[in-house]
Amino acid sequence: FFFSKERWHQNNKMNVTLRATKLSRSFSRQLVTLNRDKTLKEQFSSLASRQSIDDVNPELETSIQIETDASFPNTPIHISKVESMSRLEDLRKKLKSDSPVLNKSISSTKREKKVPTPLKTSNISWREILESAKKYYADDLDLKPSAEMLTDSFSRTHSYLRISLGERCNLRCLYCMPPEGVPLQPQEKLLNAPEIDRLVELFSAGGVDKVRLTGGEPLLRKDLPEIISSIASRPNINSIGITTNGITLSRQLPVLVEAGLTHANISLDTLEDSKFTEITRRKGLKTVLKAIEDSCDMLPKGNVKINCVVMNGFNDNEMRDFVELTKDLPVDVRFIEWMPFNDNGWNKDRFLGYDAMMDRITSDDSGKQSSLQGLAPFELRRLVDGANDTTKWWQVDGYKGRLGFITSMTEHFCGTCNRVRLTADGQLKVCLFGSSEVSLLDAMRGGASNSDLALIVRAALQKKKFALGGHGNAEGIKKANNNRPMILIGG
Repeated sequence: FFFSKERWHQNNKMNVTLRATKLSRSFSRQLVTLNRDKTLKEQFSSLASRQSIDDVNPELETSIQIETDASFPNTPIHISKVESMSRLEDLRKKLKSDSPVLNKSISSTKREKKVPTPLKTSNISWREILESAKKYYADDLDLKPSAEMLTDSFSRTHSYLRISLGERCNLRCLYCMPPEGVPLQPQEKLLNAPEIDRLVELFSAGGVDKVRLTGGEPLLRKDLPEIISSIASRPNINSIGITTNGITLSRQLPVLVEAGLTHANISLDTLEDSKFTEITRRKGLKTVLKAIEDSCDMLPKGNVKINCVVMNGFNDNEMRDFVELTKDLPVDVRFIEWMPFNDNGWNKDRFLGYDAMMDRITSDDSGKQSSLQGLAPFELRRLVDGANDTTKWWQVDGYKGRLGFITSMTEHFCGTCNRVRLTADGQLKVCLFGSSEVSLLDAMRGGASNSDLALIVRAALQKKKFALGGHGNAEGIKKANNNRPMILIGG
């Protein structure tokens, strides 16, 4: 811990700013009485050693007001590493007897915290699905990874694997995470690097040629370069992308590109500082904009995308400003229809569909403001979409980048879906909107062979619904409310 002191204030009070790698929020702005018979360093060390430092925001800065009857040298103080701390509840019990001043402060500021909602997904036992598959495919028990393994009952072949690398994120986007947070699992219950490598090998042998790494925030994963390098070593894989909020991307990008990263999708929903803070519950807009520019410099043209979730009455008045980003930057801006996920506050009044988005960009007929800069309506030219593309692509003539629309709710593209997902805890999700899951992590740790895993994947894909997880439309998805929050799916 480092403590830097400011000037003494009247009545022998001063403010001390604590900058710590981890510090309990419950100690914010507490009154601490110093003992003149002990050194300031001794008393700060004692205070620090009583604080829980588990699972707390690493950027936290907190102020402690100190009241004393004696003056201390006005110099910075370095506090060396403190001993491991107990959890917060143990701390509170201890403080009841150890420090009446601190205990009183905790009691007076304690507030009730809403507990994250447990997952409502439908987990299928991997052993049950394996036994069922063995009976059904009795003549093909030594199934090898192949296109047949990755073909569903509607003859859709899946060549795109999305892997979530973690459940944690350094932002708190409203449409991605419930306000009370999500139930996080311990690290040992998440996929480790060798397990990810084994599954990539399985799916790539079955025909997957495109992998995207998601989260949570994948850049929080310390072994990310090694994971990317391992994926890049597979001869069948020709595209390795990452979906990120961009907060730490600029710093990590050179190493990731060297490891084999080919694409970057960066989430950005507003170009206004205040709105950015509102939607993400954090600051960092300038950092994200720099990450977009750096990505355009380091990755091939057309391989950098901005993902913008559009909400009526929030950021629909910025759509033309986002289009203007494509003028000088070789970046693709994708406007995404807001999708309902577990407790993310979705409602039809704030939903803005494809047709309404186009109106905002190409005309003033809606009577709504569509540009913070006062940009006039754009004329757009329709482009050819790629096979299995989720995006309807358009372009302003003469602009370097493109703009597109992901119309999951109003004009879904489920009929050409080629995507399967692995959650951070190793669950195979064959549909973004479906609640059915089967744990490949448990299967691997339970001794399943690669042939067993291939059978499980094949059987799971046969249960995939044709569209929207079988819910019919956005209202049906919201009503079911039986999926994970987006942050625990991985997008």
